[in-house]
Amino acid sequence: MSSSGRRVALVTGSNKGIGYAIVRGLCKQFDGDVILTARSESNGQAAIKQLNGEGLQPIFHQLDITDKASIDSIGQFLKSTYGGLDILVNNAGIAFKVAATEPFPVQAEVTLATNFWGTLNACNTLFPLLRPHARVVNVSSMASQFAAKKCSKELQQKFMAPGLTMANLEQLMTEFVSSTKDGSFKQKGWPESAYGVSKVGVTLMSFVQQKQFNSESREDIIVNACCPGYVDTDMSSHKGTKTIDQGADTPLYLAMLPPNTTSPKGNFVSERKIGSLV
Repeated sequence: MSSSGRRVALVTGSNKGIGYAIVRGLCKQFDGDVILTARSESNGQAAIKQLNGEGLQPIFHQLDITDKASIDSIGQFLKSTYGGLDILVNNAGIAFKVAATEPFPVQAEVTLATNFWGTLNACNTLFPLLRPHARVVNVSSMASQFAAKKCSKELQQKFMAPGLTMANLEQLMTEFVSSTKDGSFKQKGWPESAYGVSKVGVTLMSFVQQKQFNSESREDIIVNACCPGYVDTDMSSHKGTKTIDQGADTPLYLAMLPPNTTSPKGNFVSERKIGSLV
């Protein structure tokens, strides 16, 4: 049955942690269907069952942002079922633990494949479905600020160049990964944080995406990057001080920005306040 025209929100990587709390918040605040996604069908269904127990009715759809076929599948589902998309929260991400034994080049390649390229591929497939007044939230991290501040002045200037394009950004992220493989990354001005650099990529991606939307005809599409804060999740090894609902506060605020908001728009936002990358 097509409910085409019905409003719909999608949260990537949302069977646990901050993504789960964002789905819960959207179920309470958003006037439309909310889609919870996970790589694993069983994990996703377990999360749906938990939310059903709270009287909430999200819908499950499998999604692995590192798998093009999986992204295409959810794109087709949205198109045939809803005819568009109103809220996209790109929350899916990975981080190696401090004690991880994988060599740094492996950590860099794997982390950027999910956090940067996976997010970008999801956007490239789903952005054509965004309706006027759609909201996109790219969940970044304070780690992007820490990493950007440790980068060389030359790299920082490239990050903040007014003319930065997606092609420039993709090239920078590719260069980081290849410089970890030949050991030249420090010499080239990069820090030893694969997660931090991947989130620099996510934050800058958001700036570029907003510029792209500003120059096209669909009205009032807003993209922001955000830092949820240090949240008690599996990713932080439960060292974070915030609850998942506190971590979801800024992403939810950005997802629910009212029509024709002029700010924040194409910004990096933390604690509902606009911040800077460097």
